[in-house]
Amino acid sequence: MTFNRENKTLPTWLEKLPKGFKPHNAASFVEYLRWMRAPQPVIESSPAEGDKQNQQENNLTKVQVLQMAAEKAGGYKERLKTINQRTQLIAGNDNTFTVECAWRMRVGGQTGPENILLPAFDALGIPYIPSSTLRGVARSQALWELTQNILDNILQQKGKVTQQDRKEANQQAEKQVAQCFGSLEAEEKDRAGKVIFLDAYPLAKQWGLQSRGLAVDMANNIWSWDGDSPKYSPNPNPFLCLHKPTFLVGLRPTARCEQDTLNQVKTWLKQGLQSGIGSQINTGYGQMVVKGEQNNLQPFFEVKFTLEGQLIHGYKRFRNVRVPFNREGKLDDYAEAEVRPVAFKSMLRYWFRTLALGFLPVAQVKSWECKLFGSIQPQTQGWIQFHITDAKNPPTSEQAQYQPCLQQQGTLKLSYSRQAPITQGKRDTIKDLLVNLTWLMFHLGGVGQGARRPLYSRKNRTDPKPPYYRGTRLRTKEEDLFWNLPNTPLEFKSRFQERLEHFCTALATLSDNQINPRSLLPVEALAREEWREAVDSNCKIIACCGEQQFDKPHALALLHSKELKTTNRKGEIIYDPQLCGHAGDRSPVWITDLGNYQVVTVFGTQHHKRQQFLQLLQERTNPENYHPIFPLP
Repeated sequence: MTFNRENKTLPTWLEKLPKGFKPHNAASFVEYLRWMRAPQPVIESSPAEGDKQNQQENNLTKVQVLQMAAEKAGGYKERLKTINQRTQLIAGNDNTFTVECAWRMRVGGQTGPENILLPAFDALGIPYIPSSTLRGVARSQALWELTQNILDNILQQKGKVTQQDRKEANQQAEKQVAQCFGSLEAEEKDRAGKVIFLDAYPLAKQWGLQSRGLAVDMANNIWSWDGDSPKYSPNPNPFLCLHKPTFLVGLRPTARCEQDTLNQVKTWLKQGLQSGIGSQINTGYGQMVVKGEQNNLQPFFEVKFTLEGQLIHGYKRFRNVRVPFNREGKLDDYAEAEVRPVAFKSMLRYWFRTLALGFLPVAQVKSWECKLFGSIQPQTQGWIQFHITDAKNPPTSEQAQYQPCLQQQGTLKLSYSRQAPITQGKRDTIKDLLVNLTWLMFHLGGVGQGARRPLYSRKNRTDPKPPYYRGTRLRTKEEDLFWNLPNTPLEFKSRFQERLEHFCTALATLSDNQINPRSLLPVEALAREEWREAVDSNCKIIACCGEQQFDKPHALALLHSKELKTTNRKGEIIYDPQLCGHAGDRSPVWITDLGNYQVVTVFGTQHHKRQQFLQLLQERTNPENYHPIFPLP
């Protein structure tokens, strides 16, 4: 079976169906899996063109079948109505409540064919939250809450908490929790739990309204560590999740359960659901809203923002899932514009790593990156949770030539996870670090697609082609002294250096290191062609301003000027990859436009092309408007 562009189809998993078989609108994803084909073979060790084509085919058909399953999931309503009625009858009206997911969630599940991550489906293929998961959420909340109360008392009495104190507090909490949830190690009367948890299913009347239901999402692990160097390697991986579902949750007391015990367990469950359920809870996934209940996830910092330009996107979807190619034989797909908490988390993580590499040894940077932001290897959740509220997306994802530039907005909120230290002094240090890091991120670049370039228009060019806007413009909507932009590059220089010093002070306190922002760590010698994304001795940051050219800000116009272009093997004049990167790779130059001036960050300044750019920037800029802001004097 080969890649078929002539009849505009893909060799889908549903191609070899029995004669006359057509999946019903209510068919679950399990029904699709029953007819899945074997994937095209891919030989990882061979770079042959055929293997690349097979891999491309596998990836595309994977997206296609996921999208088909999500679009057909609207037929679950009748079955969900029956299950909702059953839950009401078993639990009783007084023992049920509804919870709404604020954004997306993925609970339980397993790895399906071709490594597809599947959420939890019941025997009939309907997505749900298993009762065991709900019990685990309530029990974890109870254990955490009781342990914290004991540790808070110890902290007030002793002024500090030892590892032995933590162990003993956890053991005491386990005994109290066992009285409600049961334990094989408890006394005989407490071995069985006193409350029965029912499976939670989506509410039928909300399912399918305003895109609520089964949905496709994408995870993209762009950065990883390759020894002592960060490695850039995008790896988009589509998977199924639930988008803004509302669940009906039911509990039932046993004969030995008192009303007070039932109420306490219900409270623990509600609080646990609000803290997050399932995977990726520190990136906005799984946060539940319980009607009439105050959210216990209080942010320590928040900022309103607007984003214009190429925007933040989720996965690419086909316009017509059954005919994925257009008349020219090209994929007819598009990426949906969506404000995503994970985009801000990834960007803050990037700038933390990039800044910290100039002041801490690599081993410590790796360690603190994992502690703050979480990691897969080693598996840690991280101390910080990221959420976005009041998100607004454009009605379309495509920029029109004669329409205003598309815009997104929302409120970014940072909260402590349960893994964060409990001492107030440590938390204050983490807050100082993240507040100053967020300020630096907002003023060094953008977020989402085109984050390394300022917003500029291409719509007025001769024979313009989409996208008609490139780059990004990230702005805060806060009107206070902390966020107000200075009027001149010289004033910005002072503000930037102040924020960088505060960041370094917090980093030094947190890591228990001596850090002087004016004394960078020595960097091992790199080849002239090599560079690493680190604010180190091979990095320069400039604040400057000048005349706009070709609808581009001054610094970007110089980066794209004829003097700095090069010729490729075909004899075509192109932007130099040593300055602007190339397809599938990143640029060593960041430029952000702050209105009255630009901030230019250049990595790997030992390379002669980047030295040439910096020299040209200085020569073409009025000395009054050219101010080096890093390294610090």
